[in-house]
Amino acid sequence: EKLTNAICEQAKKIIHISNLQVIEPQAKLAQKMVELSGYDMGVFFANSGAEANEGAIKIARKYGETKFENKRYKVITLEHSFHGRTITTVKATGQKSFHTSNFSPYPAGFSYEKSIEDVYKAIDDETVAVLIELVQGEGGVQPFEKEEIQKLASHLKEQNILLIVDEVQTGVYRTGEFLASNLYEIEPDIVTLAKGLGGGVPIGAVMTKHKSVLSTGDHGSTFGGNYLSTAAGLAVLDILSELYDNGTLHETLIYFEQKLHEIAVKHGNLFEKEVGLGLMRGLRAKNAEIQGMVIKNSLTEGLVVLKAGRNTVRFLPSLTISKNEIDEGFKRFEKAIASL
Repeated sequence: EKLTNAICEQAKKIIHISNLQVIEPQAKLAQKMVELSGYDMGVFFANSGAEANEGAIKIARKYGETKFENKRYKVITLEHSFHGRTITTVKATGQKSFHTSNFSPYPAGFSYEKSIEDVYKAIDDETVAVLIELVQGEGGVQPFEKEEIQKLASHLKEQNILLIVDEVQTGVYRTGEFLASNLYEIEPDIVTLAKGLGGGVPIGAVMTKHKSVLSTGDHGSTFGGNYLSTAAGLAVLDILSELYDNGTLHETLIYFEQKLHEIAVKHGNLFEKEVGLGLMRGLRAKNAEIQGMVIKNSLTEGLVVLKAGRNTVRFLPSLTISKNEIDEGFKRFEKAIASL
């Protein structure tokens, strides 16, 4: 209700004006995001996750052009990653199935590594950034180990290579903290956000420590950071930060995790293990056939679960979900898998 009211009240006033004027909710939302993250960063608003990642790559490319004697432009990403559907972010995505000839030629300068350890070997004197998701959503809801991410962040800092963390899925309390980067106790050079930030209203954001890299005219957006989307974003952060501060979000995370664990143990014939963090969870099915049947049967029961990777069933419940709703969801899930 609070989010709906914020959107309706803003729509009665101003929905959008030129970004030549100061947009009050935009400034307030940027300030709130900086406060919640604990990072000293500037914020640029876009309209989607792909746009946010495009902005991050542009910052990295200009950083590589202006900060070093030789031009640094290469960006390393990981296999099974997903960073968007624009030409550049498709190329940044580490899945060959997205790199079809239908959309070629693609921008140069991207490479994909199988693991964090392989990233070290791929770095050369033209590498400007490493772009990663701390939990690979499309790649199977697979979180990386905290220590290996902290080690990577430290190494990149020593080498003056930017760490870009794509938090389009993991951000805005999805993993239990405002950012997954907070959970991993790292401070990236650039963070990208979208999805949950607007509560359904399109919005994306780039947060960066390197506030002065882009000059006037280097980047922009007609609708990014408009009154309506940033008013929605402010309401979302007010709602979720309150749930975080009073412990409700943590209780929800624990309860959901317990219910998922019960399913995994009870149906070991179908699922290998639980994966994920916070309310970004998955059950790793024994094979792709089981995965497909689980998803299909769940839909028949009025429950939407998603495919992730080759054989993972993905759960992305609302962060405001109640215990009763969790119980009802898993009751339907039990019915869906009972005959398998």
